[in-house]
Amino acid sequence: MSDSQIKMIVMPKWGLSMSEGKVVKWLAKEGAKISVGDELLEVETEKIASAVEATDSGTLRRIVGEVDTVYPVKQLLAVIADDSVSDSEIDAFLASYVPPAVDEEGEAEKDAYEYIDLPIGTVRYAKYGDGGKTLLFIHGFGGDLDNWLFNVNTLAENHTVYAVDLPGHGRSVKSLTDASLAGLSKFVLEFMDALSIDSANLVGHSLGGAIAMKTAITAPKRVKTITLIGSAGLGNEINMGYIDGFIGSESRREIKPFLEELFFDRSLVGRQMIDDILKSKRLDNVTDVLRHLADTVFKGGHQAEKLGDAAAASGVPILAIHGTDDHIIPAAHTETLKGKASVHVMGDAGHMVQMEKSKETNKLISDHIH
Repeated sequence: MSDSQIKMIVMPKWGLSMSEGKVVKWLAKEGAKISVGDELLEVETEKIASAVEATDSGTLRRIVGEVDTVYPVKQLLAVIADDSVSDSEIDAFLASYVPPAVDEEGEAEKDAYEYIDLPIGTVRYAKYGDGGKTLLFIHGFGGDLDNWLFNVNTLAENHTVYAVDLPGHGRSVKSLTDASLAGLSKFVLEFMDALSIDSANLVGHSLGGAIAMKTAITAPKRVKTITLIGSAGLGNEINMGYIDGFIGSESRREIKPFLEELFFDRSLVGRQMIDDILKSKRLDNVTDVLRHLADTVFKGGHQAEKLGDAAAASGVPILAIHGTDDHIIPAAHTETLKGKASVHVMGDAGHMVQMEKSKETNKLISDHIH
């Protein structure tokens, strides 16, 4: 028997900042037959809770991760193996298992966020993987690069992936001289220039989708494909109650109901997520930048530009993904792309469909860029 016959289920690493997670509950029992993609357990991090899916098939032979217990990333939680592997072989594997070091200097250095100076100021970004096609992830209004926690690592297994904090967001410079879609598209191109990215597959969420379309329209040779997730820029309506509430909220009690509007499963909005967003909003000038941005791209309570036709005319292939229960931007806006793009509207998902339906989203993106 080879150790390769025994497959490990470990605490995942979602994003660069995750160092540990708590086992909330097991969704599969010992002895269950497991297929690739089956949900095995729920894990809660400081950012969000989500299910861990099987990457191998077989029988769930042993569960060692205890419920309500916090484990470091890469810690062994369970093992999957064929029935032909004996219990004694499983026991021997577990007895000889050595947990990976969690504070290795090389790993810490590898997982660090990066910063780059652009004409607008210092910008934070992260790079995952090295090879294959190049993808650039652009978050939405009020978000940051951690909005892609469940997407970047999976896609980086075969590709080079970048995620960036837009100006005024995350840990990037807290200023925005040109808050129009043209100005934000110019920022994206300057970011690509600074990192010598000749062209990329752009993946944009919400406002980030409109920025991706604007970039394809103005510089089609720099954009290989566009993936739009809960995208702005396709219709007129925008939930200004959410936008204004997000900008104006200053406490957990005030902001929580607005954040819950982002998800189909409102229980995903945890205390740590709320605290992280409030901490970011309390930085100097953030509220002013967000207000300026909203007044520009959502002027008068409506979306300032509709870009679907022009984006399709650019010749850049388009994939649009939307949640049926999106309370920020109606899923009906994707109708404007019918016949011009690949459109997928997912049930039981809200505005953060890339988090709530990450498995399906990642597969669609992977198929699209190929």
